[in-house]
Amino acid sequence: MQDALNTSLQALIADSRQRLIDGSAALRSAYEAQPRTAALLKGRAKLVDREVVRIWQACAMPAQASLLAVGGYGRGELFPASDVDVLVLLPQAADTHMRERLSDMVGALWDIGLEIGHAVRTVDECIEVANDDITVQTTLLEARFLAGNKALFAELDERYHAALDVRSFYKAKQLEQQQRYARFDDTPYALEPNCKESPGGLRDLQMLGWIARAAGLGHSWRDLARRRLITGGEASELRSVERFLQHLRIRLHYLTGRAEDRVLFDHQEKLARLMGVEATANRRASEALMQRYYVNAKMVTQLNTVLLQNYGTVIFPDRGAAIVINPRFQVVRELLDLRHDEVFERHPSALLECFLLLQQRSELKGMTARTLRTLWINRNRINAAFRADPHNRALFLQILQQKRGIVHAFRRMNEYGILSRYLPPWRRIIGQMQHDLFHVYTVDQHILMVLRNIRRFTMGEHAHEYPLMTRLIMAFDRHWLLYVAALFHDIAKGRGGDHSKLGMADAREFCVLHAIDEEDSALVVWLVEQHLSMSRFAQKEDTSDPEVVQRFAAIVGDERHLVALYLLTHADIRGTSPKVWNGWKGKLLEDLFFASQRLLRGATPQQALGLDDRLEDARRMLRFHGLRPGVEERLWSELDSVYFMRHSAEEIAWHTRVLYFRADAEEAVVKARVAEEGDGVQVMIFTPDQKELFVRLTGFFGRLGFTIIDAKVHTTRHGHALDSFMLQDPGGESSYRDVITLIEHELTRYLAHPDVIDRPSRGRMSRQVKHFPITPQVSIRPDEAGRHYILSLTAADRPGLLFDIAEVLASHGIRLHTAKIATLGERVEDTFLLTGAILAQDAQRLRVERELLQRLQV
Repeated sequence: MQDALNTSLQALIADSRQRLIDGSAALRSAYEAQPRTAALLKGRAKLVDREVVRIWQACAMPAQASLLAVGGYGRGELFPASDVDVLVLLPQAADTHMRERLSDMVGALWDIGLEIGHAVRTVDECIEVANDDITVQTTLLEARFLAGNKALFAELDERYHAALDVRSFYKAKQLEQQQRYARFDDTPYALEPNCKESPGGLRDLQMLGWIARAAGLGHSWRDLARRRLITGGEASELRSVERFLQHLRIRLHYLTGRAEDRVLFDHQEKLARLMGVEATANRRASEALMQRYYVNAKMVTQLNTVLLQNYGTVIFPDRGAAIVINPRFQVVRELLDLRHDEVFERHPSALLECFLLLQQRSELKGMTARTLRTLWINRNRINAAFRADPHNRALFLQILQQKRGIVHAFRRMNEYGILSRYLPPWRRIIGQMQHDLFHVYTVDQHILMVLRNIRRFTMGEHAHEYPLMTRLIMAFDRHWLLYVAALFHDIAKGRGGDHSKLGMADAREFCVLHAIDEEDSALVVWLVEQHLSMSRFAQKEDTSDPEVVQRFAAIVGDERHLVALYLLTHADIRGTSPKVWNGWKGKLLEDLFFASQRLLRGATPQQALGLDDRLEDARRMLRFHGLRPGVEERLWSELDSVYFMRHSAEEIAWHTRVLYFRADAEEAVVKARVAEEGDGVQVMIFTPDQKELFVRLTGFFGRLGFTIIDAKVHTTRHGHALDSFMLQDPGGESSYRDVITLIEHELTRYLAHPDVIDRPSRGRMSRQVKHFPITPQVSIRPDEAGRHYILSLTAADRPGLLFDIAEVLASHGIRLHTAKIATLGERVEDTFLLTGAILAQDAQRLRVERELLQRLQV
């Protein structure tokens, strides 16, 4: 009998598997012929319903038990690769026999090809778990009866809703959304968003549905409109953005063949084609698709805010009387509210005033739904006449000059379409992607991140993060000018041409129209023009060269401009990506800042670099470590001034402590330590000079998987190499202290065999570079003094890259003195200081450039 049952079940499993395959293929064909989300999502849920119930019945489950669909499946919406979540509801705890039946049933569901998520509980257990776990409480909210004991399901439904505390549910879902937003940096504008979980994704819409269902407010957007929680137009917008996100997720599942919700670079071009988005002369199809995504995500976040507040007025009706602020605004439940619906029509300047009030009144937590909706409807009242009104211009400047809430104000103005109406150039950068592989935000969001960073310099709670920045900005008169520069520094991105030059015109026009005095206007415009200069000098030029510092100081001109540019540069680099900034880049900028500051205060170029002070500081450190006076002279006599200018006092003291008693060592001396900044390893190599030493060293470090971010190469007067490297683990996985001994031991042994060269693997191309390739660029040019040559190159980052460069240079007898390695996400922008007779010949220099380009090809 049991054998017959098993045979029958196996036949049913095979039949159900085929029915699911055929049914899924038919649904996909119908969708691709005529894309309709409801037909696909509900169709797949019904298809799965039939086969799940067949398996339930075939497994002879007890009549007292119930089978329920929960979660998205319970809602009757199944995406192509979504899990199928079911709940087996029992009248009492399962015994051994029941557990065996359940195991057989769940196994059969897996065998027919379903990704099953299941739970087995009694009604009491469901209520108990739901009270403790908001996720379970939410899934039960959408429970749907499939088979078995309908009365048991009715009991669960009745007891669940009796126990449901709508107010607690509302607060818990709000908190859950805040936590989810934090995982995605509180922005829907990431370059690779998650169309389900990111802010502005499907989860935001689902949350609105859950709260409405829990509070008895309706089951559809139309229901909410009938209750006047949203307008009819907003209901249509919600359905439209929901369909767009559903289409995107469906296409992603079909494209990848799995439950993939991340809109990765790998998929964006293909998705654009599948969704009928075409490329233009200036934009890829993927860029047009993603801009459409950001517009829809922005709409979701706006309507999510409106509806949550409207829900709150229903769920918490007893929040006190209105407090009048002025004839136009009042406070209702800690939110800014309009005194009447015609405020913006009668007083258009109130479109800016509302943001100013949010800054000035700390008790305000935001705007009421009525205010937000009316603001959005009236945003087009900001036109040329509005922008020309002196009162409105004064209001905008006031928003920039407030002591609090500046970043929130500008984020809100961007979100609700006010900023793009007031600053017309802003419209072109909303949702504009940046395929440079180190900006992880769209242009508008990057600018707002830079604004946030500058604002943080002024805040005491962040002073421990940016002590120097805080000290500088607090002494900077009218630091709100830096906010203006931040707003305009990248506003011309994507127009073609030099965005720094194009942005100057926009910044100049803004300053003139807003009556900013001539001196301050000149500073803002200059900052927009020069906002890349300091990072370029610090990361690409030899800032230990007095002439380089002099050239930079000449661009800056005075200390006020220097401080302003330093603050903006620091904020700008930190606003590109959490991965781009590191302590080493901060040190490069800081060294250039202080050298330039000393020069501007009247020091000579040598004094500006602090050479005498540096040597004195190094001697003081040696005395502190117990070395008697004069022990350093033997080693130092073999070093030239270039060495002392390129190393800090602390590095000189470290090298000296290691080498003072073995200045003539015939065997390699290798010493490593954790960098002062804590995010890398410094390695010092002292050895009789060897052929192709730099090539060998880059090969060694490449084999270990380290990225070289800085290299200083010196040859002493008595023929020893004294080289310094700063290394980082690109994956961030190494415990740097653990590798110090390994580096010292293995590198010493490696250098003892000059005929051996480690050749690191070229490594695999990253998926970002694959989809947004970087064309390598190489330039070799003489420096200002004509004594050295500067090699500048841009390429896609990969393991073994620096080894390939070093090998080409060595093959032509070119000597490398310093290397500055700037890794920006998947992109490297490296600068090398070189000497070599071959470089003086134009034809030979061109040949070297061509060979480098060949090796840089990914």
